[in-house]
Amino acid sequence: MKKQILSLLFILPLLTFSQNIQSPSEFLGYELGTQFSRHHQVVEYYKYLAASAADRVQLIPYGKTNERRPLLLAYVSSPENMRNLETIRQEHLQSTTGGGNASKAIVWLSYNVHGNESVSTEASMQTIYELLTSKKEYLENTVIIIDPCINPDGRDRYINFYNSFKNTPYQVNPDSKEHHEGWLSGRANHYMFDLNRDWAWLTQVESRQRLVMYNQWLPHIHVDFHEQGVDNPYFFAPSAEPYHEVVTPFQRSFQETLGRNHAKYFDANGWFYFTKERFDLFYPSYGDTYPTYNGAIGMTYEQGGSGRAGLGVKTSIGDTLTLEDRIAHHHTTGLSTIEVASQNATSLNEEFRKFYQPKNFKYKSYVLDGNSDHINALASLLEQHKIEYGRGTNGQVKGFEYKSGKSGSMQMNSNSLVVSTNQAKGTMVKVLFEPDAALSDSLTYDITAWSMPYAYGLDAIASNSIVKSVPIQNKQSYPKPAADSYAYVTDWNSMEDARFLAQLLNAGIKVRTSHLPFTLEGNTFNRGSLIITRADNPDSASMNRFFEIISEFPQKEFTSVSTGFVDKGKDFGSSEVKMINPAKIAVLSGEPTSSLSFGEVWHFFEQQLNYPLTVLDADYFRRVDLSEYDVLVLPNGRGYRSFLDEGVLSKIKGWV
Repeated sequence: MKKQILSLLFILPLLTFSQNIQSPSEFLGYELGTQFSRHHQVVEYYKYLAASAADRVQLIPYGKTNERRPLLLAYVSSPENMRNLETIRQEHLQSTTGGGNASKAIVWLSYNVHGNESVSTEASMQTIYELLTSKKEYLENTVIIIDPCINPDGRDRYINFYNSFKNTPYQVNPDSKEHHEGWLSGRANHYMFDLNRDWAWLTQVESRQRLVMYNQWLPHIHVDFHEQGVDNPYFFAPSAEPYHEVVTPFQRSFQETLGRNHAKYFDANGWFYFTKERFDLFYPSYGDTYPTYNGAIGMTYEQGGSGRAGLGVKTSIGDTLTLEDRIAHHHTTGLSTIEVASQNATSLNEEFRKFYQPKNFKYKSYVLDGNSDHINALASLLEQHKIEYGRGTNGQVKGFEYKSGKSGSMQMNSNSLVVSTNQAKGTMVKVLFEPDAALSDSLTYDITAWSMPYAYGLDAIASNSIVKSVPIQNKQSYPKPAADSYAYVTDWNSMEDARFLAQLLNAGIKVRTSHLPFTLEGNTFNRGSLIITRADNPDSASMNRFFEIISEFPQKEFTSVSTGFVDKGKDFGSSEVKMINPAKIAVLSGEPTSSLSFGEVWHFFEQQLNYPLTVLDADYFRRVDLSEYDVLVLPNGRGYRSFLDEGVLSKIKGWV
């Protein structure tokens, strides 16, 4: 009897502890689904859970957005698993090399990659709450990783729009302004990029920070929560064809297992859904395909709604779709996914280990050569994906030649990049580098060609055999040029050179360029070469800053010269060697343009080139004095027919 009383005394505080955890509604002060929660409120709720259930929740900040909003992950599992979380992670990763004795299922749930698909983050709060209070049995053999909001900049932009135009009470009429975002929608991130198409290319800061964490876990299951059109029923696995040929039979069949479990709950509630249509598994840069090619069961779940739904909207068949409905659907599939993972932890671990066993792909190695800056840029991307590579040795390699599209050969050198499929990330290598991906169905959701050699403008050979390479010890760096030279010359041949020039111009350093090739002191320089002379930059501060900038580009070669008297070509004082004047650049934004195209230009100048530009809006373009600018960029768009009226055309022609 005494033992029973002691047991009860031990259990009761735990029960009380669980019951004392506030639900999202209790914490936020409103019923979940009756308002949209801003990102700071979501972060505070997750912090509250991490403090209230510290034995089962660990909160890890992993970065910040362009607008400085925090990005975070919540790890959720049983107290014992949380105490051994790092051991569980290490044992799981050992499976990629055939070792370890991993036994826990790892499930990663990603919410709100598209900001105006705003139900996802709301559902994440209900899901983690229920895991902690009523679904604790799932936690015994499962580690759940929750990213509550991948794109908080876009999501808060949408919420601010909606709250600004919402009727009181909210208006379900789809014609109401609250259901029609403007040009600057919340779907994309700060720079108007679609983060769901950036998993492979990592152009955005959110993607790069997230992938660091993803590669530390490589989960068994990854779910990417989305929304689609208001009238569409819910979509869940299995995915539609085409599947990429590297998708394993187990990955296919487990999607079926998950889908049937989801259907059980949807059927019980009388909810409509569809499977095996529209959303395929092919293009590698999505939140379902990228995890799939890294061994996961990768899936997208699509709820009807998106930026047109608001708190409630009438559908074409006369039903009212509410935010509460949408939360319930995403919450249900999230818990159903965890349930199935917990029930199948053993097979998930076994099949994950099999996925990483060596495979007999047609092409065993890919050898690339060309512009060294392009090579280095690709190498940098591979490092972020944890893909191993080496440098070439002197010798010839034969195989499929990308340039000709048929058999050919290439002479390797120390600049050549060699990437083999004989590594843990070999499947990902095949997907990213293969010259032509096999399609089982020509009807696909996105692009069908993305091969790295073509994307980076490099010559390449796909070899049927393993090509020996030399491990990279340290990246090549060039010595600093002499500090007392007459001038310094460097190439103009790549994006890296453009970044270098932008740095110089931003620092007020004067730069010349030769319009013709020239030879000087035994060195031959191509036309476009950049020339920095002491005569143009006589003060010591400018030259000191010049050498500081050089140190930021260790892989860029500079040649010191003692004279401007060339052996062949035009001397440095010639009219053919012109000063590069800093350009004042403007870009048009607003309704005539595509927000994605505008964002591409904006991001290019600010984040890739690091060069200032002025953003003009179509609303006040007629009042802008264009004489203040040297360059005007008009991004792609469908609205120019109405924008470019006689007055605007006359203004632009007069400026030109």
